[in-house]
Amino acid sequence: MNGFHNSIGQVLLSLKPNAKWEFVKGTNEIEWLDDEQTEPTQAEIDAEVIRLEAEYDAQEYARNRASAYDSIGNQLDLLFHDMTAGKGSKTGEWYKAVKKVKTDNPKG
Repeated sequence: MNGFHNSIGQVLLSLKPNAKWEFVKGTNEIEWLDDEQTEPTQAEIDAEVIRLEAEYDAQEYARNRASAYDSIGNQLDLLFHDMTAGKGSKTGEWYKAVKKVKTDNPKG
């Protein structure tokens, strides 16, 4: 797990969208209030936690890339200068900057 901290609320929302439930006052236990959807078992909850953690972990490269990219404004400025200099190809600074982020943070 690389930082995904699930809550029972996230897990229940994933398993049973729009279900009605609430926390028992002063506890971390839930009271199931939904007449249409059955309350998930502990095994279903545990399996969903594992699935959500794996899904989160699989997107680590995307989170890393997002934080490594320069702002859109700066990227557009680089692209403008590349185009003005006739470097609207893989020789331009914008392309090199984006390629570096992708190379440094490979997809899965």
